[in-house]
Amino acid sequence: MPLKLIRRKGTDNWYIRGTVKRTSVFESAGTDDKETAEAVRVKLEARLHHESVYGKSATVTFFEAAVAYMAAGGSPRFLGEEKDGKWTGLMGHFMMTKLHKIGQDELDAAAAVLYPNAGPDTRNRQCYTPFIAVWNFAAKPGRKWAEQRTWSRPKKPKKGTAIRLKPQRAGTFPVAYDRAARFVAAMSPAPAMVMTALFYTGMRPIELFALQALDVDVVGRWLVVQNSKTGERRGVPMHEFLVPLFSAIVEARKADAFLNMLGEPYPLTDEHGGQIATPVNSARKVTGIKDIAPYTGRHSASTQLVLNGIHPHIKDQILGHAVTDMSRHYTNIPQAPLIEAINTLPVPDVWRSCAWWADPIAWSQRVYRPKKYEKTNKHEGTGT
Repeated sequence: MPLKLIRRKGTDNWYIRGTVKRTSVFESAGTDDKETAEAVRVKLEARLHHESVYGKSATVTFFEAAVAYMAAGGSPRFLGEEKDGKWTGLMGHFMMTKLHKIGQDELDAAAAVLYPNAGPDTRNRQCYTPFIAVWNFAAKPGRKWAEQRTWSRPKKPKKGTAIRLKPQRAGTFPVAYDRAARFVAAMSPAPAMVMTALFYTGMRPIELFALQALDVDVVGRWLVVQNSKTGERRGVPMHEFLVPLFSAIVEARKADAFLNMLGEPYPLTDEHGGQIATPVNSARKVTGIKDIAPYTGRHSASTQLVLNGIHPHIKDQILGHAVTDMSRHYTNIPQAPLIEAINTLPVPDVWRSCAWWADPIAWSQRVYRPKKYEKTNKHEGTGT
């Protein structure tokens, strides 16, 4: 039977009772106000229906898992505490973020936000260890709120010992925007425009290559991805830095928003940005920067938004991770919170000074052949 509100004798609080999909419920709504209790009842019933279809792992948040972990005897140390109505530590950082939305990038970003000046040992002890303890509790076979996973921890090199690090593939981790600016400034205009858009939208390369001029709303600062990797249409906020670029594109082009140096569309293959491999490799040789690839823009935008204090739900909406009925319904409608969030991404002067900003379309078929690249960020050639 559906959940109902009842009152027990001798108590003021409302209680919720009933059965949803074979799950029996009898618990306090935590309030004596009937309107508030009804809202709690509706939310609980909706959640139980959702769990019956997708499983509990689709709904459990880190905060709920942490509370259950402590209730079962787990240590509350470093998880957080309530102060003036707000939670600190890991519980405050992740709060209502669902467990299945948290990955290694999100854990690393949490450590950077919560302990910005701490060394590897401190971050390990105060962030990674309590987080992993909660995760392992949630992932136990009898619970299955999360999947079994191996987490990486920060490592401190041992004194007098040579450490051989396994090289990371470019494009799989973020870089600082100052570093990205020096790299992009050494590229020919057409691929430089692609990389700029990737760093300031967080889009996947294949999404950007498929973007049409008709899907660009410059006035509303909004882009529409018609077919994302997940198969869902989604909206993407436009950073104010990109307005001159997209204004020129909308005025000059009717089909593909981005074209290569020959004026042709980029192939729509998901090769991790392989469509601009040649200019990327050239920029690596010129600058000496080896850790940047097209996918670096997406990772950098994600990490920088976290460091800027953007709510995880807003960040997920920008990157296309959060697919809800609401986000589907408003795909074409600019959303102010997302636009405000994307505008927190920093714009180094080196990036602003690229010569092609004066007329992106006219410069898009030029080739930048640098003779020299100085560490002082002075560039010779036609591209910057």
